[in-house]
Amino acid sequence: MTSADLYVQTFLKESEIGQVYVKGARIWVPDAENVWLGAELLENYTGQKKIKIQLEDNGEEREFEIKDKKRLPHLRNPEILIGENDLTSLSYLNEPEVLYNLKVRFLESNCIYTYCGIVLVAINPYEQLPIYGNELIQMYSGQDMGTMDPHIFAVAEEAFKLMSRFDKNQSIIVSGESGAGKTVSAKYAMRYFAMVGGSQKETQVEQKVLASNPIMEAIGNAKTTRNDNSSRFGKYIEISFNKNNEIIGAHMRTYLLEKSRVVYQAAEERNYHIFYQLCASKDLPEFKKYCLLSPDDFYYTSHGQAPEIDGVDDGEDLVSVREAFTMLGISEKDQMMIFQIQSAVLHFGNVKIREADGESSEIKKDDKHLTIMCKLLGIEESQMRMWLCNKKIVTVGEVLTKPLTLTQASFAQDALAKHIYAQIFDWIVEKINKALQSGAKSTKFIGVLDIYGFETFEINSFEQFCINYANEKLQQIFNMHVFKLEQEEYVREAIEWSFIDFYDNQPCIDLIESKLGILDLLDEECKMPKGSDENWCQKLYDKHLGKAKHFEKPRMSRSAFIINHFADRVEYQADGFLEKNRDTVLEENINILRASEFELVAELFEEKVDPNEKKSRAGSATTHPLRQAPKGGRGSNKKTVGSQQVQKATVGDQFRESLHKLMETLNATTPHYIRCIKPNDTKEAFIFEPKRAVEQLRACGVLETIRISAAGYPSRWTYPEFFQRYRVLAGSKDINRSDQRKTCENVLTKVIQGNVKKTPRGLEDPDKYRFGKTKIFFRAGQVAYLEKLRSDKLKACGIMIQKHVKGWLARRRYQRIIKSITLLQKYGRGLLARRHAKFLRETFAATRIQKHWKGYKARSHYIKVRKATVIIQSAIRGFFGRILFKKELHEHRAITIQKLVRSWLARKRYKRVMRGIVLLQSHFRRRRAKKELKQLKIEAKSVEHIKNVNKGLENKIIQLQQKLDAKNKEGMTIKEQEVYIKQLKTEMEKLRSSSEEAKKSSNKITDLIQQIKDLQEELSKEREEKQVLISEKEELVKEHTQVLSKMAEEKCKLKEELEEANLKLQQQETSTDDVLKRKLEEATQQLQAEFDSERGHHQRLVKEHARLQQRFENLQSEMQMVTSPHGHKRTPSDISAISLESYTSSASPDEVKYEEEGPEDKDQGYGTKKKKKAPAPPVPTASAMEKEMKDVDVGLILRLQNKMKEIEQQKTKLEERLRQYEDEGHPQTGNSDAVISNSAFDALKMQELQNENDKLKREVNKLMKSISENVSFEKGGTNSPAGKEFMDQFTAMADELDRRREECLQLRAMLAEKSITTHAIAKESYGGNDDLVNEDNELALAYRTQKELNRLLENQLQKTEKDIKKKEEKLKREIKELKTENEAAQKIINQNLQLGPEAKIEATMQHEITRLTSENLDLREKADKQADQIRKMKKMLKVYAKKLKDGDVAEIEAELEKDDKQKKTEDNVATVKHLDRTYMGMLEYKKEDEGRLIKCLIMDLKPKVAQGLLPGLPAYILFMCVRHTDYINDDEKVRTLLTNTINGIKKCVKKHNKELERVILWLANTCRLLHTLKQYSGEKTFQSENTSRQNEHCLRNFDLSEYRQVFSDLAVWIFQTMIKYMEEVIQPMVVPAVLEHEAIAGLSASKPSGMRGRSSSTQDEDVRELSLDTLMKSLNKYNQVLSQHAVDPELVKQVFRQLYYYIGSNALNNLLLRKDMCNWSKGMQIRYNLSHLEQWLRDNKLNESGAQSTLEPITQASQLLQARKSEADVDSICEMCSKLTTAQIVKILNLYTPVDEFEERVPISFIRKIQERLKSTKKEEDNTLLIDTKYSFPVTFPFNPSSLTLDSIDVPEALHLDFLTRV
Repeated sequence: MTSADLYVQTFLKESEIGQVYVKGARIWVPDAENVWLGAELLENYTGQKKIKIQLEDNGEEREFEIKDKKRLPHLRNPEILIGENDLTSLSYLNEPEVLYNLKVRFLESNCIYTYCGIVLVAINPYEQLPIYGNELIQMYSGQDMGTMDPHIFAVAEEAFKLMSRFDKNQSIIVSGESGAGKTVSAKYAMRYFAMVGGSQKETQVEQKVLASNPIMEAIGNAKTTRNDNSSRFGKYIEISFNKNNEIIGAHMRTYLLEKSRVVYQAAEERNYHIFYQLCASKDLPEFKKYCLLSPDDFYYTSHGQAPEIDGVDDGEDLVSVREAFTMLGISEKDQMMIFQIQSAVLHFGNVKIREADGESSEIKKDDKHLTIMCKLLGIEESQMRMWLCNKKIVTVGEVLTKPLTLTQASFAQDALAKHIYAQIFDWIVEKINKALQSGAKSTKFIGVLDIYGFETFEINSFEQFCINYANEKLQQIFNMHVFKLEQEEYVREAIEWSFIDFYDNQPCIDLIESKLGILDLLDEECKMPKGSDENWCQKLYDKHLGKAKHFEKPRMSRSAFIINHFADRVEYQADGFLEKNRDTVLEENINILRASEFELVAELFEEKVDPNEKKSRAGSATTHPLRQAPKGGRGSNKKTVGSQQVQKATVGDQFRESLHKLMETLNATTPHYIRCIKPNDTKEAFIFEPKRAVEQLRACGVLETIRISAAGYPSRWTYPEFFQRYRVLAGSKDINRSDQRKTCENVLTKVIQGNVKKTPRGLEDPDKYRFGKTKIFFRAGQVAYLEKLRSDKLKACGIMIQKHVKGWLARRRYQRIIKSITLLQKYGRGLLARRHAKFLRETFAATRIQKHWKGYKARSHYIKVRKATVIIQSAIRGFFGRILFKKELHEHRAITIQKLVRSWLARKRYKRVMRGIVLLQSHFRRRRAKKELKQLKIEAKSVEHIKNVNKGLENKIIQLQQKLDAKNKEGMTIKEQEVYIKQLKTEMEKLRSSSEEAKKSSNKITDLIQQIKDLQEELSKEREEKQVLISEKEELVKEHTQVLSKMAEEKCKLKEELEEANLKLQQQETSTDDVLKRKLEEATQQLQAEFDSERGHHQRLVKEHARLQQRFENLQSEMQMVTSPHGHKRTPSDISAISLESYTSSASPDEVKYEEEGPEDKDQGYGTKKKKKAPAPPVPTASAMEKEMKDVDVGLILRLQNKMKEIEQQKTKLEERLRQYEDEGHPQTGNSDAVISNSAFDALKMQELQNENDKLKREVNKLMKSISENVSFEKGGTNSPAGKEFMDQFTAMADELDRRREECLQLRAMLAEKSITTHAIAKESYGGNDDLVNEDNELALAYRTQKELNRLLENQLQKTEKDIKKKEEKLKREIKELKTENEAAQKIINQNLQLGPEAKIEATMQHEITRLTSENLDLREKADKQADQIRKMKKMLKVYAKKLKDGDVAEIEAELEKDDKQKKTEDNVATVKHLDRTYMGMLEYKKEDEGRLIKCLIMDLKPKVAQGLLPGLPAYILFMCVRHTDYINDDEKVRTLLTNTINGIKKCVKKHNKELERVILWLANTCRLLHTLKQYSGEKTFQSENTSRQNEHCLRNFDLSEYRQVFSDLAVWIFQTMIKYMEEVIQPMVVPAVLEHEAIAGLSASKPSGMRGRSSSTQDEDVRELSLDTLMKSLNKYNQVLSQHAVDPELVKQVFRQLYYYIGSNALNNLLLRKDMCNWSKGMQIRYNLSHLEQWLRDNKLNESGAQSTLEPITQASQLLQARKSEADVDSICEMCSKLTTAQIVKILNLYTPVDEFEERVPISFIRKIQERLKSTKKEEDNTLLIDTKYSFPVTFPFNPSSLTLDSIDVPEALHLDFLTRV
């Protein structure tokens, strides 16, 4: 049932049909080519079967047949509704209207996005459009969905907003067929989340999320006939967010990779991109080893015959892939390994398998691609050569080998290639997920589902079945969600609605996935031993044919079936379903890959526990890959392992399970739908094919959305919008201003129900509309009817106005014509009379002139002809003479040339003949030589020669076998040797029986012997390497033991020293103890690191053993093939691959467990507690060769593991010893009562020396390091004064310390010797009693003397240390000063290095000027001092002179003597002078009060207090403090004051950045302080307006030009902070004030809104009218605050220029993204609103600030909306829009939509002419669409000096600055 059917049946009664289908009505009629055609009725419809119509395209008239009255043609919408953003806003909702609306938007407006209810329809433009920039992301961020034009960013913003507001997970489902743009849409959605949800921290998570796109495109995308970058797998990416809505990680799930593309591609298609990228990069040095060729030379990449894509550089794409790998943390080694495996797949495809004798196959021996493939994968070539053409059958007790046919082997080859690629694909996805994981907790996520759309081809197989099954599930969720939203809308508005049934595809889903459904029957058939596609298809017929309405059987086929999907009817071919569902690979091939020497290759094919596997019996057996049955053959997906059966999950079962999990995820989230549409199959830009589009619209569910909407009330208006639009239909008595709902009811009752009353049914049809709480709901077609009534009313009003205006114009024109005729007659008659008189005079004069002129003309002509004749004659005669001379000259030259040429040709012919003769002779001789050589070759190939060669080969074979026997005799008894020789002899006799078999066997045996030798050499090398490692390890252990012993001795010495030293020495020794502990920890860590490395080496050896064992197993199998040439060979079951547990450790569960255990629980080899030694393998009954190989391998491994065991035990002992030392802390000292021996004395002395030495070394090194880092002693090759002084002091201190140390050591040695001697004497003479030795207290006396001496030495040492500390502090101060100078110089050098040549010169000049200025200031200061001294001396001279005159000589002499004495006694003592106290404009403060000054003046100053003070007072106070520091010449004080001032202002502004008045306060004060620093700097540039008093207050000592730059930068930062806050405040006001505010009454621009715009239309009209006033109030407030704080007028202008730029750019960007704003009425309203803003600038005298010019782009855009748009206006429009770019002009013209039917749409031809005109006028074309709203004009601070003098400024008490003192 279509939407048209619903319309006719539900909304149109029989009486109403005649009112709608009348002459002139516009309808849609079906068409075979264009699907639908527009037409117009030429007669009224009264129920006839045929009606006359006229097509609108070509004007053709035809008759349209109406078969059923209930199936009338679709009606068309009014023209003003065409091209709307939301399809649900259309009055008539049907398929042709949807198709036509999409076509108009796509072709005419170039809009690729359109809303259809909750669905975003995206049409692929096949062209790069500039609509995805970062500025567009910023515009859509934070906006409601209905306010902006449709865009994928709007959908992403809606999902992000719902997630952040309601903490609910979201999903974006992107679907569509191949080539529709799904991958690109998903990529842009993820890019939006990465930009909006990017973390403020440097986590780079969002960059990693985006970096996964090029990787997945390379390995999962390919070129198809429909798309150059088609995703051949489905993926669901969950982007995780934290509580702050920042991206913290992501996770990717993939579905159904198209593995068959690896081995086959259709025509004009490609394999996966990565293969072509590798081939394009084959010339890179790192890729040389892969032996890559061009794509045409590889079998797997040459099927499609289209190796290149236009506009795509595969080499550059590989660079991007490698960069993405690096970004995601995949190492370079792993990257190259990935490329190596993929290159091996390419070479594997080129391996040629040919048919051999019987039903078998083989590979040529010289197949180079097989060699390269095996080398790249690190596997045995012989093994792969054999098992590609054979397979192994395992039965109970025996193993059988069976050859494969050519078809089976080729199928196995392709299956292995697909399996390898699938494994590396899954491995890369796993690594990407690990890289995207985050340790932070994820609270919510947004999922992006990029999955294949509905597919139907000529031949549909298993892949299409799974894809369409997934789309059925997704469509079911979509239908439920759409229906649920519609119901919620009606319930919310309290609308009674009879709920209709929607299409439910659950029966189709049940057919596929229910019990005994298609998938279940498929799995069941796969379990059957003889299952086939035909049997499965027959079961489907028996089970579902005739029972399920969605299942059908084709008429002419028994191996196909049909499913009626929601989108289309699809026929599937059953061939290949079973094999694709099984997806099996030969076990033998997997075992070969597991034995690879490359770790990554072996890891890809490790046996993993598969959660999808189903076990028939409980157990822990490991599953193996299944053996591949031939194509079309019979097989089973069950495998017998021991006594258990394991069933591998099928592809269908796995896909169903993953799809079920996906559905659970989507059901738990809020879905957002993006339906991608492919407009054409030729991939041409902006070409729209209606047939292809309507097929996809039907398949993707868009029309289902339309159908559900059309079944209810699709058109919805809010009461204010309806009244504003249709108030023209209401009379004055119907309008109730206080109740708009009542007014709307009156209008609708009068307009719609009034017509119903005329019908026979009266008021029985009130269902055309319903009144909700906030909206009016209309049935389909009612809005079109209202538009028709409104248009008729406006037409009637227009006709009345035209009648009166035309009459007035006609009368006025008639009066003007009469007046003009009278004036013309009067002036015309006078003109004619004057003309006749003039004619008579001129005729007489002309006659006289003609007579004289004709005579003159005749004479002149004669003279000219005669002269010309003479000249021509002379020229002709000379010409003929020259021609004759040239002819004779040419003949002479030609004869000469002919002579020379003929002689040259004769010589050339002679040389050619001679050369030909020589060539013929050489050719004949060469042919005769070849003939002789051929005869010799034939003789060489004779039978006798071959026999001689065979005999030589047999002798060589015998010799090699004898050598092999000799080696075996060493390990075997004499009896075994004889048996072995007999066996070899019998085998040799068998080999001699057949020459062919002998050749083969000899070659095989030779290869095996060579392999054995290679293995033995490898094992010997490993054994030697192991011995070297063991010896190195023993040496390391010895070294560590020695280190530990030394450390123990040092600990003992430290223990004794700590017990004997004083408190000061103990404190110093604690640092030494810490150093020793740190060394011990470092040694322990080093040992642990070495232990870990050894453990890792051991584990690698275990893995290598497993790999070698697997190779040995493969060689065993090959040996079996060699020794059984006539058929199958049985081997004992006890040595099969399954039961060799002691050898195949890599496949045993214990080994897996071993890998998972920790370092302490791991098995360390044979004989440990964790694993008992495995018993020796039983003696097999096979050949002695196998036995020898087994014995050699097992013995070697046992010896290696025993060695490893010993090493591990030694390490364990070392770790225990280290642990004991750490637990004990310091070693225990000996007994205190023991006798001190000579060794103790030596230890004491050594310890003392070492302690003192270490202490001095630490101090010296520390001091030298700090000095070397901070000071450079060498300047020009000589030491600086500071360096010399330091070195002298250091030398003196070192000498003093050495002397004191020697004295101490001597005294302690004497004491030690005394103690030893005393004890020895007591022992010998007094029986060990020491008291008898000291009878007279001589020892006590000596002890006291020594104690006093020690005290004296200690005092001297302390004094010396104090002196050293003082000198050290002095040196540190000097170092600090030198460091400051060094940093300043380094800073200048760095700045100069970063500058260009010109800037370097300028900086050098500036630095030199600064230096000269400072020197001049110093010299000026000295000159001032000397001038003062001179003045004083002059005064004294005057006084002395006066006294001399008065005769006071004696008094003068007395004063001079007194002065001399005073100078001698009190040298350098300043005198105190008393001067008159005058205020010099300086404020003094103490150093400790600096913090209080900053706090009171900056941090605690409030704007309200500052408003009552002098403007800029804080800046003046700070500068007056700076003046005092300049006065006292304290550079440290001024530096800290200015630095703290800057930091304080920054801190205050950062803390109160949302308080506008405080920010403006400090902007004004910072500028004032900057101006003051310039005004009082002393520079003449800034002193032009200073008074003399102000010049006296200039700085004398400091040059603060660098600080002026810092304050300038600080002012710029404050300015930007203020602007940012202002922009944040006015940002929500811009659009309502400039675009939405409608101040002109009667100009309404409202139109019907769709579902997307319904939530944003609940605003009150009064609020909208106040929006412009709100913006004006904000601007007034800003201007007032700036004026209160006396901000510079020039700076105020810059503020409002920046704000007006922000207003204009925001308004224009929103206008460019809103279709509803682009009409004539809105243009008038916008221009009126902008005039208010311009008037505000004039009122506040800011019109010269440049702010008005920033509004020119939005002003010109409004003028463009109002301008006429005819072809004659092209030039005027281009001139008018000078500030708009071409893209902006075209965008506005495309968005322009008439609001009324009286306006016309902008034709496409007009837009094209505008584009051509702009291209010709604008040479440098700017295609920028959106204006950069973050652009900032450069900020300048023009110098503005103050007229105030510093001494006139007082500090008010309100600032609490009592600690400042006036100077």
